[in-house]
Amino acid sequence: QRRSLAPSQLAKRKAGDEDEEDWHPPSTRKRQKPVSETESGECYRSPFRKPLAQLTNRPHCLDSSQHEAFIRSILSKPFKVPIPNYKGPLGLRALGIKRAGLRSPLHDPFEEGALVLYEPPLLSAHDQLKIDKDKAPVHVVVDPVLSRVLRPHQREGVKFLWDCVTSRRIPGSHGCIMADEMGLGKTLQCITLMWTLLRQSPDCKPEIEKAMVVSPSSLVRNWYNEVEKWLGGRIQPLAIDGGSKEEIDRKLVGFMNQRGLRVPSPILIISYETFRLHAEALQKGSVGLVICDEGHRLKNSENQTYQALNSLNTPRRVLISGTPIQNDLLEYFSLVHFVNSGILGTAQEFKRHFEIPILKGRDADASEAERHKGEERLKELISIVNRCLIRRTSDILSKYLPVKIEQVVCCRLTPLQAELYKNFLKQAKPVEELKEGKISVSSLSSITSLKKLCNHPALIHDKCVEEEEGFVGALDLFPAGYSTKSVEPQLSGKMLVLDYILAVTKSTSNDKVVLVSNYTQTLDLFEKLCRNRRYLYVRLDGTMSIKKRAKIVERFNSPSSPEFIFMLSSKAGGCGLNLIGANRLVMFDPDWNPANDEQAMARVWRDGQKKTCYIYRLLSTGTIEEKIFQRQTHKKALSSCVVDEEQDVERHFSLGELKELFSLNETTTSDTHDKIKCRRCVNGHQVRPPPEGSDCTSDLSQWNHCADKRGLQDSVLKAAWDAAITFTFHHHSHEEQRGIP
Repeated sequence: QRRSLAPSQLAKRKAGDEDEEDWHPPSTRKRQKPVSETESGECYRSPFRKPLAQLTNRPHCLDSSQHEAFIRSILSKPFKVPIPNYKGPLGLRALGIKRAGLRSPLHDPFEEGALVLYEPPLLSAHDQLKIDKDKAPVHVVVDPVLSRVLRPHQREGVKFLWDCVTSRRIPGSHGCIMADEMGLGKTLQCITLMWTLLRQSPDCKPEIEKAMVVSPSSLVRNWYNEVEKWLGGRIQPLAIDGGSKEEIDRKLVGFMNQRGLRVPSPILIISYETFRLHAEALQKGSVGLVICDEGHRLKNSENQTYQALNSLNTPRRVLISGTPIQNDLLEYFSLVHFVNSGILGTAQEFKRHFEIPILKGRDADASEAERHKGEERLKELISIVNRCLIRRTSDILSKYLPVKIEQVVCCRLTPLQAELYKNFLKQAKPVEELKEGKISVSSLSSITSLKKLCNHPALIHDKCVEEEEGFVGALDLFPAGYSTKSVEPQLSGKMLVLDYILAVTKSTSNDKVVLVSNYTQTLDLFEKLCRNRRYLYVRLDGTMSIKKRAKIVERFNSPSSPEFIFMLSSKAGGCGLNLIGANRLVMFDPDWNPANDEQAMARVWRDGQKKTCYIYRLLSTGTIEEKIFQRQTHKKALSSCVVDEEQDVERHFSLGELKELFSLNETTTSDTHDKIKCRRCVNGHQVRPPPEGSDCTSDLSQWNHCADKRGLQDSVLKAAWDAAITFTFHHHSHEEQRGIP
């Protein structure tokens, strides 16, 4: 028989001392009622069941170290996303917990279109095993938000800037000069550089904590807007363009006291004037990077602004200037010395070794030996400077911008102007004041008087009334009843041409015009002319506040604005302004410094321009204005040699010819054109294509095409010619570079 092996049955058998062999199951299969302990006095318990321990609320005793270790083991378990095969991020990095694994770059270097500024050296498998993962360098990749909008030449520029400021081009030097011509996007390139340095480096941390931009006061707001435009609120710059001394000091101290990986306002934008007045507050700490916009302001190493900036505790320095050479090589040395001190030696060493031989070799009267020595020293200078200077010309823009036609219009003096001019030369005798090529104070006054006379006789009317030197009896030459309260364009050759240009433009198109002059008195004449003709206009000069300047520029550029003319003082706002709302610009008078004219003329042919641009440079024929223009070509030829590395620039003018400033040539159509001995014109007409060996070379690029009426491509000037205005013109066009015949 089968015996039950249930624990209760085994217990019964054992309790009754029954022998297992003789045990028989009970006769009845009915389940018997269990006998309680109270009835029988006995309790049957299975030997296979252990009695339960009494439960208490007291835990097992552990010491504190065991308890802490137990809790840590619970909390250290990583969180797992309850999604099968999930490989995404696990949320924000916890504070104080080091990220495991290899360090990675901020942006993907293998993404299509990525701009990689630094690539770690390739390592063999053996070296990868030995390298410390916490010290392995990573890629430095420009933020895709910026790299997607950079043009090819801008990508190249950003790479050059980064290599320079991180001392990879010149060991031990951290500066460079961004010398691209106007309109090539120098601001965007520098913003890209700042943003990259503030966020990443090969060491997987920011390269710098703070950066500072120093610019002309009229461009402070423009820099702020550009940062906002390109970075879209990712960073909050601090722009200081006004306020009390205490308020400015408080802001600067707050900026300098910022520390850490995430500085609230890591970019300071400040004007040169404000910086000079508050330099002491900025010299107490260090700034990772300084960018000096329109850096040609630092051409004089003796001025206070230069010395204040040079004393900053900042090795990384970027100087932005579309015109690094303006007057002489010593000013060029000051700029290079500011960004990379010592690479050209001291000022005395530079002058002896470079400046004197180069200038002697550039003079038209130089001997063959002097020219050879000058060329050798020039090559040596270029080889040194090119390591920290990048220069691209505006020809690149011809791929992205409309055609630009630059024209030099030579306007004959009116009979009144010619008589006043000759009368002044007879009385003042400025030629006798010139001694050994140096200009005296009285000669400078004579130059100003003649320049104003070329603009309009009204500008020297007061001197005629007071019969100052050179203007005795000149009042009798004016028409009877003449008054300066009203403008009379017919009394000035240039004003007459301008009046026709504006009238034809207004009546035949919806183009807007920028009028530029060096004198506010000339701007006053423009205003009178505009009121007479009922042209709507705005005016920007040195009297306008910085905040108001930004507003009127923005309003003028709006397609819906009714203003037809923007009057601009080249001294106050010729640098950096973006006036793409207009596509015609009239440069009414030349400046001794070619950079001032170049800056002013680059206001309309910039990014965002949609129309063909026309630049008119007005000169009075045979006068001091042509001599000034000729002097500009000499300086631009020097700049072409040193900065643009052009080897075939002609030596057009001897320095001794400056003594001919005070003369009037009434028989020529263009004194400058005569001096360059142009062989492209036959019987006064242009020959196309130009013969080989032409004298119209690149330093006189605006004289590339010489023509009479048959060569006029501008309908506005054609209309002016038809109105019997006598002038000649020469123009430089970017059509040919775009394949337009």
